[in-house]
Amino acid sequence: MYKTLKIVKSNNGPAIGTIATTLALLERLKTDFDLNFDNHIAEGGAQIKGASGKKVASILKEFGETRPFAKEGGRTNRGGQGDIRPLFEELKKLDIGNGAPEERNSILISLQKYLVEKVREYHNRQKIKFSFIQGMSTWQMIKSLLEESHKEGKAGFVAQHLVGAKLQLRFPEIQISNESASTADQVTNRHGDFNVGDTVFHVTIAPMHGVFEKCKLNLKEGFKVYLLVPDAKLAAARQMAEEFCNGQIAVESLESFISQNIEEISFFSSSQLKSNVMSLIETYNKRVEEVEIDKSLMIELPSNLIS
Repeated sequence: MYKTLKIVKSNNGPAIGTIATTLALLERLKTDFDLNFDNHIAEGGAQIKGASGKKVASILKEFGETRPFAKEGGRTNRGGQGDIRPLFEELKKLDIGNGAPEERNSILISLQKYLVEKVREYHNRQKIKFSFIQGMSTWQMIKSLLEESHKEGKAGFVAQHLVGAKLQLRFPEIQISNESASTADQVTNRHGDFNVGDTVFHVTIAPMHGVFEKCKLNLKEGFKVYLLVPDAKLAAARQMAEEFCNGQIAVESLESFISQNIEEISFFSSSQLKSNVMSLIETYNKRVEEVEIDKSLMIELPSNLIS
């Protein structure tokens, strides 16, 4: 029946919201075994009755899974209804509606248990690979890490948290904000991804018109602005910055911005570089652990960096 749920490529399985909503619906069916799907839709037609982050968390906890998952509980998963309807059709084929409630609920619990295992698989997905190679420049190592994360569709998340980790290491006396990379600036009233002093930092792997509009607004508000982009996008981003912001913002490559500071705090010493690269990755992982649900965004420490 799991195969009836729509698979999304980026998640290598059903969407997080779809799994969350399905768990909540199966819970509803334990006390209200109504296989008319429309009767489980809340007034307004946009949400599933009873679906919430708190509800999903309580269901997961019953199965021993306490890690954060789908804070909205599927309420904002607009495609969820169409994804889940086929599951109800499969439940009708099981013809369990006339059986004893205990037997019926036993089947529903087994379906929930299967989904909880998928949640565990989601949490335990392989981390991003990172290679520490003696003799390779720090710039190239950061570039390779961003390229690896790009293959997995995670480059935007990785870039933001790497910059946050770098700023935290460089300015340990300053509180560097830490937000999920999927959180829009407007939601938190942020001027950009990071603020240090009177400077705003924007991090993007795809510099488009929108980010330059944000930069222009920052300038009007009296801030200095840094725009950090992949090296491959640097020339185009600088050209756009000249066009939109009249050369008033600093546009730098992510690779240079991150690697140069790691070299600096290592005093350009090879003997100290290894420990500071490790500190960068550990700080990055800690920041991801604090705010991201998807723990596969974390970076796996290579054995030669630990030893």
